[in-house]
Amino acid sequence: MQSSDFKGIRQGITGVDVGTEVTAASRWFALYTTSRHEKRIAQHLSQRAIEHYLPLYRADRKWRDGSKVTLELPLFPSYIFVRIKRSERVSVLSVPGALAVVGGTGGTPAPVPDTAIEALRVGLEEHRIEPHPLLRVGQLARIRSGAFAGMEGVVVRKKSGFRIVMTLEQIMQSVAVELDEDDVEPLTGESSLSGDLLEIGHRLCMQEA
Repeated sequence: MQSSDFKGIRQGITGVDVGTEVTAASRWFALYTTSRHEKRIAQHLSQRAIEHYLPLYRADRKWRDGSKVTLELPLFPSYIFVRIKRSERVSVLSVPGALAVVGGTGGTPAPVPDTAIEALRVGLEEHRIEPHPLLRVGQLARIRSGAFAGMEGVVVRKKSGFRIVMTLEQIMQSVAVELDEDDVEPLTGESSLSGDLLEIGHRLCMQEA
C-alpha cells in the first residue's frame, strides 16, 4: 500500500463527489446504525446479500461473579461499512437498525477507498487494535512498515505502552494500534522519538486521491 492512498494528517475527510462515469460502480460507504445492534444489523445485511464489513476487536471483560470472558466488539461503535452502488442506498436504509449512509459535502454519500478498508482488515490481523478517545495534538511521525506503512501520525506522551492512535475522520472515531517503536520515524527533524513510552495519534484520512 502506497502512502498516497491516504492523504496527509491535516486533511479532514469531507468525502469525494462521485462522477457520473463511476456512479454505477459499487463503492464502500460508512453506514450509521443503531448503537449496540451492529452484529444483528450485519446479519440482516448478509441475509439480503449486501456486501459489508464490520471490524471487530477482542476485549477481555470480567463479570460481577468474577468470571472472565473475551468478547468481540465493534471497533467503530454504531458503524458498519457497506459496499453498494449509490442507487442502492434506499435498500440499505430499509434494513432494520440502519439509520444513515454517512455523507460528505452537501450531504452526498462519501465513498471510502478500497485501500482503506483493506488496511483495516490486514491491520486487525497483524496488530492489537482497540477503540481510543479522539486525539488531536502532538509531534508528527510516520509509520515505516506493516499494513499502515506511510501513514502519518501525531506523537503524544503516554504513561504506559507504545501505540498508534488512528482517527477515521468521516465518522469521528479513533482506534489504538500497538506497534514497535522501530516501526515509527519522526517527521519534525528530530533524530529519534523522545522517550520509549509514546503514543501516536493519526487521522486516518480516507479521501480519495
